[in-house]
Amino acid sequence: MHAEIAIRIRRAGAIAAALAATVAASGCGQHQDAGEIEGGPLPAGILQSRANADAGAARALASSTSAPPPAKQILFGDLHVHTTFSADAFMMGLPIMQGEGTHPIADACDYARYCSGLDFWSITDHAESITPRRWQETQEAIRQCNAVAGDPENPDVAAFLGWEWTQIGSTPENHYGHKNVILRDIEGDRVPRRPIHSASFAARAMRAGLGIGQRLLLPLADFPNRQVYFDMLQFLDELRDTPLCEDGVDTTQLPDDCSEGADTPEKLFAKLDQWGYPALVIPHGTTWGIYTPPGSAWDKQLTAQQHDPDYQKLIEVFSGHGNSEEYREFQEIAYDEGGNAVCPEPQGAYVPCCWQAGEIIRSRCADPHDAVCEERVDAARANFLAAGARGRLTVPGAQVEDWKSCGTCPDCFLPAFNYRPKSSVQYILSLSSFENQSVDPMRFRFGFIASSDNHSARPGTGYKEYDRIPNTEARGPRDATWYDRVNDGIPREPAPESVPFDGARSALQQFQVLDFERQASFFLTGGLVAVHADGRSRARVWDALQRREVYGTSGDRILLWFDLVNGADGGVVPMGSAARVAEAPRFRVRAAGALEQAEGCPDVSREGLSAERLERLCRGECFHPADARRRITRVEVVRIRPAEQPGEPIAERIQDPWRTIPCPGDPAGCSVEFDDPEFLAESREVLYYVRAIQEPTLTVNAGLERCTKDESGRCVDANPCYGDYRTPLSDDCAAPSEERAWSSPIYVTR
Repeated sequence: MHAEIAIRIRRAGAIAAALAATVAASGCGQHQDAGEIEGGPLPAGILQSRANADAGAARALASSTSAPPPAKQILFGDLHVHTTFSADAFMMGLPIMQGEGTHPIADACDYARYCSGLDFWSITDHAESITPRRWQETQEAIRQCNAVAGDPENPDVAAFLGWEWTQIGSTPENHYGHKNVILRDIEGDRVPRRPIHSASFAARAMRAGLGIGQRLLLPLADFPNRQVYFDMLQFLDELRDTPLCEDGVDTTQLPDDCSEGADTPEKLFAKLDQWGYPALVIPHGTTWGIYTPPGSAWDKQLTAQQHDPDYQKLIEVFSGHGNSEEYREFQEIAYDEGGNAVCPEPQGAYVPCCWQAGEIIRSRCADPHDAVCEERVDAARANFLAAGARGRLTVPGAQVEDWKSCGTCPDCFLPAFNYRPKSSVQYILSLSSFENQSVDPMRFRFGFIASSDNHSARPGTGYKEYDRIPNTEARGPRDATWYDRVNDGIPREPAPESVPFDGARSALQQFQVLDFERQASFFLTGGLVAVHADGRSRARVWDALQRREVYGTSGDRILLWFDLVNGADGGVVPMGSAARVAEAPRFRVRAAGALEQAEGCPDVSREGLSAERLERLCRGECFHPADARRRITRVEVVRIRPAEQPGEPIAERIQDPWRTIPCPGDPAGCSVEFDDPEFLAESREVLYYVRAIQEPTLTVNAGLERCTKDESGRCVDANPCYGDYRTPLSDDCAAPSEERAWSSPIYVTR
């Protein structure tokens, strides 16, 4: 008995000593800087070889038509990249979340050059977590990345400076979403002295830091890896200790050492105007239901205050969070005559998640159809809607499988999680504002891009489909113990009734408040932006972005040209343009599939980086093009007619696909032409864009929830691909998918 007591005392003493050591060491966190770039410029022959391959494909396509080969070259990049300077990226890199540790900006520079083989990229860390010190380090890192890229007029990789404005609203009325700000210049006197964050929930969450219990729990419970947790605490403390800038003051008059916010696009544009430096503001993730309140719509942003066409020229249609392109008529939320939120019934194969919340509670009733059960079902749906994007937390003990495929766009290509159709790109382009009756209706005229939204300093991850956890945003606890800790405060046992959302009941809210468990099945390796440029320099890439002569791909480097061939002056008008015609518009599409990829890494990558760094960043696979190209199977044409008067039905004006043109399967690619004889019958603006569809290939997470479906297309049994320990790291959850490229629209008027 005495021996047992002695053992208990020693254990208690050891715990107390560890606790005291942890408290003492919590101030020993190290500042994580931008890192050191290891690699130098690529040999000129590598760039020439890539250019020759694409030029050869262009000549082969042109030989089948009377059109000359394109004069501009196609360059591929990624304008949406996060590093450890983003707070969420830091947390995703923690060992408890199966992370690899920190990934600074220097990693992104080496990765773009030697792993993904990009032509350009931009840093877009969350402004909400960038301190003045980190902003200075970001600028220096981007300047250094450009300095080691060789000839500035012909660099191997051009790096842009930017940040993400991460706005999250609590209701559809105050939600504007996320936008990347990309700057043209990188010189210190041509750059804002601080990035501008959203002053919203995201900013407050990142500045909140951790309570004393959390500060002790993380390093103590994972003691061998304690230093990375101390470093994260240091990161959060630096952010917390940065004072907020005074509101309402001209941004150029504010001190350099404060954190500046703008809670609406209008205020963001005004601050950019005050700086006066060239910038692009690129909305992204418009349909992402992981943070977007149900019922959110873009109508409110089509005003002279909330939209500035000089900044907002481009929109991201696809990323590692999925596709935001397609409009559907289903509703995730509805409202009664009194303006109260109500849960709509399933519509075809689409099941609203509020409805599924009720069905989960129904399955727990002794009698699923008695009056008491119906009351509980109705309450569950109401509680779900009241919680907004956090609705899952209102159903105690609900597992990922219980939600089946609720909220998923059932017939969209790799859709974003919990799809918000009235924030889709097609819906956005169909809108017109008639608030000023003395002028033509106001409309959005966006060019299309895609990017990765990678959070481990890996721009352009979609070059190969492998290593799901490092190459997507799928993350989760590394074992069952940490699963319980991360989900602390969320009831695990199924209860017969739902509960209202309580944001204060979890000790680790930063890890679980958003539904990353279900989202893990939707995370993809990401897309790319392609530009038709006159040269490789950063200035030439910027000019192409400004012209909207751009397109997006789902990751593969598909070559795409889309032109109006009978513009008003008889000339050829490229994608992204606005054009006038006096006759039925005629279009030409040319597309070549992406080059097949050889296994492993080419010699240039193995020679450019140390073996250890190459393995940590590229994980055994690099951009390594072979000679054969994948086949383009068809071209889909989308026609959208923006509203000419209030109240015109939306679905009738979005024709997707308007035409489908099969391709012959020629390895050289596909060249087709079409016209629109109906155009002259209506005196209205019409926009056209195309999708070049490639033969199916295996794609990480393309199966989404991996559902067994009934005859109506609804999911009856889900087999989710977890981001945590429940899915092996070796399982990429790959399924066949048709990679594609989206052209920017051509906007045509008579």
